[in-house]
Amino acid sequence: MIRKYVVTIDSNKYEVEVEENGVVKSNKEVVVAAPVVASAPAVAPAPTAPASAAPAAPVAVPADGNKVTSPLPGTLLKLVAKQGATVAEGDLLCVIEAMKMENEIRSPYNGTVTSVIASEGAMLNAGDVILVIA
Repeated sequence: MIRKYVVTIDSNKYEVEVEENGVVKSNKEVVVAAPVVASAPAVAPAPTAPASAAPAAPVAVPADGNKVTSPLPGTLLKLVAKQGATVAEGDLLCVIEAMKMENEIRSPYNGTVTSVIASEGAMLNAGDVILVIA
């Protein structure tokens, strides 16, 4: 027999189904002290795009230079490297937000930022060019 219970944790209510195995130890209330592990809700709300974010039109990428591309889909949260800036391998170029995580994108090359293709707030797909270093 399956029984349904409502459990409240930190003011959040959860419906729990428990299958009985036929063995009843006692009818007493049991308090279990265990660490609380945060988990994602069963149904995540649909992401909403910021009002200022419009579909990006294809941008011409310069043929010369080393392209720095997005390794994952997400939003370009912060663009640190500006056009004309000198960067060294390992320098922070930008921050991409994906699934509420901030991912730092660092320079794989030494050189000068010759072209910035994406702008802050832009929605990126994996492989989209962010900037070019020569």
